[in-house]
Amino acid sequence: MEALVQNFYLYLACFLGALLLSLSLTPLLRALAVRFGHLDAPSTHVKTHKVATPLLGGVAVAAAFAASLITVRFLTDFPTGTLRDLRILLTGGAVMLLLGLIDDLKKPHGLGVRTKFAVQAAVAFFTVFYGIRIDFLQPGYLAAALSVLWIVGVSNAFNIIDIMDGLSASQAALAAAGFLLIALPSESIYVNFASAALCGAALGFLPYNFSRRLKIFMGDSGSLFCGYTLAVIAMGTSYTNLNPLGVYAPLFILALPIYDTLFVSVMRLRRGHSPFLGSKDHYALRLEALGFSRRRVVSISALTAAALSVAAFLVTQVSLEWGALIYFVVGGEFVLVSLAIAKIKV
Repeated sequence: MEALVQNFYLYLACFLGALLLSLSLTPLLRALAVRFGHLDAPSTHVKTHKVATPLLGGVAVAAAFAASLITVRFLTDFPTGTLRDLRILLTGGAVMLLLGLIDDLKKPHGLGVRTKFAVQAAVAFFTVFYGIRIDFLQPGYLAAALSVLWIVGVSNAFNIIDIMDGLSASQAALAAAGFLLIALPSESIYVNFASAALCGAALGFLPYNFSRRLKIFMGDSGSLFCGYTLAVIAMGTSYTNLNPLGVYAPLFILALPIYDTLFVSVMRLRRGHSPFLGSKDHYALRLEALGFSRRRVVSISALTAAALSVAAFLVTQVSLEWGALIYFVVGGEFVLVSLAIAKIKV
């Protein structure tokens, strides 16, 4: 118990350090983006903003995240294996950040879908090869394949949901907080520190993302980095000893980005379009078409994500029967909501 309290203060320091660094670095990166013309112009019909907006916010988030973790490294003695896991996380995250940054620089067309998926798959294979993977499935090759799919899928889910100011970043911050809530008692050290750092870094970016005068976007670099980091964090802890359904708790914590990815894919396929081509089928844009302001949509999404994180925590604490009931109720709600918002025209 004493060790848990001591580590809690370190987690708090990690969170606050990342928050302050992100608040400081984001306007500096915005100035650089303006200086060198690194802007996201509303050049295609799927863009939802009206004026060219500086990018590089994702670089600020990633830098604050990494600097906070590296600083904490010198404040505590990590258990065996933790440093290796953090190196893997930082290396893979750096490649994802660079991939997204190159894609941003090549706007409006960006890199090809095949190129992006190839690099993402390579990063996922690297992560799994060095030991961060889903460990509750057998045989091992099935667990490895599903781990690669999970990393690539979640990374892109945060990229896909990044269509409205504050949406992707707020989901990343809340998901990180949710993983910290669940992993805190287990003392999964790298998961806890990484969750605290990402939560602070994403929160520090949000005021500028919402700002009119100092607006900046995360870009693909930030959304891919956040998605990859959260995918890896999700595979780093054991969720419960009470029931076997607890291992699926990450599906609740990351539910909205995953849901939006599946929803837009289904909507596009129903119209005979490729799921990889952009469109305005996102649930958030449908809620906007229904009359909600963008701030209200982001707020509703944040409250929903917070409630789902609580549900995820409950699943890890209850019996098998109660866990199954929670999954059934939440899953049923998603189906009913999907049927309703699919009828909204955008």
